[in-house]
Amino acid sequence: MTEERAPAAPATGADRAFPRLDEAQIARLARHGERRRVRRGEIVVAQLRSYRLGPEAPAETYSTPRRLTVCIARVPERQTDLEGAIEIVRPGTAGEELIAVHDPGGFAGDIDLIFGRNTVVQARARDEGVLLQLPRARLLAVVQTDAELSGILMRAFILRRALLIARGGGDAVIVGSRHSPDTLRLKDFLGRNGRPYGYLDVDADAGVQELLDRFGVRVEDIPFVICRGTRLLKNPTDAEVAECFGFNRAIDERAVRDLVIVGAGPAGLAAAVYGASEGLDVLVLESGAPGGQASTSSRIENYLGFVNGISGQELAARAFTQAEKFGASVAVASGATGLDCSRRPYRVELASGGAIEARAVIVATGARYRRPEVPELARFEGTGVHYAATNLEAQLCAAAEVAIVGGANSAGQAAVFLSRDARHVHLIVRGEGLAQSMSRYLIRRIAEGLPNVTLHTRSRIEALEGTGSRLERVRWRNDATGKSETRDIQHLFSMIGATPNTAWLNGCVPVDGKGFVKTGIDLQPADLTAARWPLARSPYPLETALPAVFAVGDVRAASVKRVAAAVGEGSACVQLVHKVLQE
Repeated sequence: MTEERAPAAPATGADRAFPRLDEAQIARLARHGERRRVRRGEIVVAQLRSYRLGPEAPAETYSTPRRLTVCIARVPERQTDLEGAIEIVRPGTAGEELIAVHDPGGFAGDIDLIFGRNTVVQARARDEGVLLQLPRARLLAVVQTDAELSGILMRAFILRRALLIARGGGDAVIVGSRHSPDTLRLKDFLGRNGRPYGYLDVDADAGVQELLDRFGVRVEDIPFVICRGTRLLKNPTDAEVAECFGFNRAIDERAVRDLVIVGAGPAGLAAAVYGASEGLDVLVLESGAPGGQASTSSRIENYLGFVNGISGQELAARAFTQAEKFGASVAVASGATGLDCSRRPYRVELASGGAIEARAVIVATGARYRRPEVPELARFEGTGVHYAATNLEAQLCAAAEVAIVGGANSAGQAAVFLSRDARHVHLIVRGEGLAQSMSRYLIRRIAEGLPNVTLHTRSRIEALEGTGSRLERVRWRNDATGKSETRDIQHLFSMIGATPNTAWLNGCVPVDGKGFVKTGIDLQPADLTAARWPLARSPYPLETALPAVFAVGDVRAASVKRVAAAVGEGSACVQLVHKVLQE
């Protein structure tokens, strides 16, 4: 990598994020691409965008090709007609930032090319010459059929996005407050979707008032998002953010899909990867961001193959990328609101008001943590009461005292994770101990290696106190002694139980007493009779009382509530989908 460079990136990281292709590799790519002559300064990978700070500021507009592409530069020692260099810049409100320069043998592009999303950066020809371009469809063909190039390109794309996130900034700016639940929601949504963003806190950052005046907004309007330098969204919904940044490709509601998967947690994403890789036309609908409840796990250490563990968010991001790589369509902030089971193909009703027809449906909507029965809980949710322990929440708890409610693995993982930065962690459980609900490796780590974690058994939260929406104190009671203890705690993490996300099914499939979907051998004759099961055969494993409607992962009754189990069910279910589609 003689000239290629990535400012501020470690050398080893840059080598992998900005590799150089040899002539044989370029020749294989050339079979899928088209040569394009470019002028000095011409934008070759771009998005239509303008930057305008306030109504009086001039706008700077970049033209865009009709399709996202990858550009490859020539190896100069060979006699080919490809030549030139490409510089990667990130336009912003304060001007352009140079990210990297691709000299001969380098290529421009990042993970947004796989996702089909609007790109964060611009690729510009540094010199006059001829480059090679690959439209997205042909790029997907390369990564699906050429193992060597797939490894080089996908690794580079993922690492480039990681470098952009680490550097901060991007085409998104959130202006908010750490005391605002919606600020935390927006940061979580962009973060879980891998979108680099800048953040300005009205309580801490100088110059925010000038920005508010320039855009003509008030402090009462926060949080707001500056989208792509042109639009200001006041406290937008996740769906509005997804639309503005182009997270989702248009859904053709006239098409009948082979498979619609509702939910993009580990089970749903595993089904998407296997279904799409095996040639099915797959659409995944996710009401929030990819990952489901698993993405709230700070570190999963007992997942097969990851010796040092992996965060739930990183695991979800990898699975999401795999699904897109194989051609699955994933729509985020676009959940299902109903299932019309009175007809075939089935109709999945969308939050946007439309509907999608599907020959087969996989229910993978998972479960959510239950809310503790504590007075005033709702007042502090999103500011002092949390249902996830990720880096985002950990930043709020640095050097502070925190409390965690729950005795299962998710609570143990949160205790280990938060103990790194928190001054002290109180782990509050109702039972006699952790042995019945938590993995032994977590129990030992908490008991033997974390002196700043205190376990409170046979205890329950009794009261929350604070001013406005700011949690200031937590009181819990020991049921064995009857004594109560109050601590100055501003952040409480609740990780207890699970409630299945099944309301959208409209009673189409039988559920157990707790609302989890019944499948396979758990279905009783009365269940099949009530659902009017029409086939001579019995339901397949993972199949509900509706033919070709399956349930996998945490939403399924009698499932093992573990990430590995969810992934296994999602992947295995695809083989059953093939069977029912052949019936």
